[in-house]
Amino acid sequence: MKRLLLTGAAGGLGSAMRGRLKGLAEIVRVSDIVDLGQVAEHEEAMVCDLGDRAAVDRLVEGCDAIIHLGGISVEDKFSKIMNANLLGLYNLYEAARANGMPRILFASSNHTIGFYRQDEYLDHEMPMRPDGLYGVSKCFGEALARMYFEKFGQETALVRIGSCMEKPKNHRMLSTWMSYDDFLSMIECIFRVPRLGCPVIWGCSNNDTRWWDNSHVSYLGWQPKDNAERFRAEIDAAVERPKPGDAIAIYQGGPFVEDPIFAED
Repeated sequence: MKRLLLTGAAGGLGSAMRGRLKGLAEIVRVSDIVDLGQVAEHEEAMVCDLGDRAAVDRLVEGCDAIIHLGGISVEDKFSKIMNANLLGLYNLYEAARANGMPRILFASSNHTIGFYRQDEYLDHEMPMRPDGLYGVSKCFGEALARMYFEKFGQETALVRIGSCMEKPKNHRMLSTWMSYDDFLSMIECIFRVPRLGCPVIWGCSNNDTRWWDNSHVSYLGWQPKDNAERFRAEIDAAVERPKPGDAIAIYQGGPFVEDPIFAED
């Protein structure tokens, strides 16, 4: 690729992946709503509010592929979620449609299905059960991407990220964790496969206690190699095991199911 766009590049996951993308394109265009700090030789930085249609058009112009991590990534007031995750995503897809429809990786979330219990094993066809307004926004994003695929042929990988970080932090994450290396290898597969379509992909490593079935996307050639099980002893020693009645021990979405609807100012 000539130019790869990474939105949300100043966020936690964006910051972690930013330096790992160098080999995927000649230029990595990094973007966020805040300052992006020092720019590497292979990067170009653009500050952009996803709610600004004209700015998003400029952001997408000239890009061959998009990794969309931008937006609100936790439960919040609806107005904030609406601007970044609903309006912002619509702006991104319209900009993509006007600029040759570059393939998109959309960072969806396990919170689209957060009200399923942890003893349920899910495939990609299970109905959505979002655990909050953030989860609802990701359901919207998946539906929007599907419409653009059916109507215009815009290809998107709908990646329902579990817990993508350096290592799992609690017992729930022993099931949901995805390593940075496994995410990078997924990204490589998504942009390398000749035909992608618009699949749901569960974003977790090869964890012994994972809850999700990715057999439907075997055509991607993605084979996650890391396993959260190697952190179990460390977590058992450092983190108190949740009580059986706690949301983090019952629901796949963990404590998100208990978040309130945050009032507007």
